[in-house]
Amino acid sequence: MMKGVVIKSTGSWYKVLVNEVDTYDCRIAGKFKLMDKRFTNPIAVGDEVTIELESGDENTAVIREIIRRHNYVVRQSPRKKHHLHIIASNVDQAMLIVTMREPNLKMGFLDRFMMMTEPYSIPTVIVFNKIDICTPAELKKLDALIKIYNQIGYKVLKTSAVTQEGLTEFKELLSDKVTLLSGQSGVGKSTLVNAIEPTLDLRTYEISDFSGKGQHTTTFAQMFKLSFGGYLIDTPGIKSLSFTHLSIKDIAHNFREFFAVSSQCRYSDCSHRNEPKCAVKDGVENGTISPIRYQSYLSLIDEVESQNYWEMNEDL
Repeated sequence: MMKGVVIKSTGSWYKVLVNEVDTYDCRIAGKFKLMDKRFTNPIAVGDEVTIELESGDENTAVIREIIRRHNYVVRQSPRKKHHLHIIASNVDQAMLIVTMREPNLKMGFLDRFMMMTEPYSIPTVIVFNKIDICTPAELKKLDALIKIYNQIGYKVLKTSAVTQEGLTEFKELLSDKVTLLSGQSGVGKSTLVNAIEPTLDLRTYEISDFSGKGQHTTTFAQMFKLSFGGYLIDTPGIKSLSFTHLSIKDIAHNFREFFAVSSQCRYSDCSHRNEPKCAVKDGVENGTISPIRYQSYLSLIDEVESQNYWEMNEDL
């Protein structure tokens, strides 16, 4: 038996790194297919596992055990609404790459991504990329957004692979950590990584002129070793995120500034919408809570309630 880390997953086969040097193509033992049925994938990139070489083959092995995970990042399965897909496990931090344009920023996406990392207390850095193409008006809006997220404890970075702004700090943040790198298609994840670690030579594509949307350059999660220390888990571009598997209380608790004042609400089960003497609504009115974040929250809980309604009334 050998211990290693899953560095690549294609759904049926896994590449496992042992002793930071040797790699083995592995399949999973049948019993793992019967594990927690909430998950669409039994093993994820970042998992620490024990493997056993297949008889007569020194290059392939069978994964026998998953060592207990410290944490994991999950999203709702886009195909099975009641199932979860593990994006990565055992990460030190997450980095969300977004852009003000090409593709245009979707404000709700920022807060939806936090719903994947906040429940497990995974530090998350927001990276605004391609700032070299921002207009003065967009840069002004960007500064306002940075203030919002800084005030609630998120680190925010501005970067450009063209002008190299922010690249030194970006590299320093990655050093000696296991980092999940994510973002919507077309935000320049691969270009940004190639700028600080050219030897990786991650594939890049231009934004589609027809749709204005990014093209997928990563089709599966993969972990890369960084020459300056640490590991980077690159993930497929995310088109959308849904959280109908969560309750309203789950969502409210993971908006950290809401949770911080929720004990001051009149009702312990306050949904922060129509209840009187709600500390969250008071915060929005007096400017201590961002109305942009509040709108993201309302959108999420409306989505959850709408989905629950249709599931209860499927015969209508």
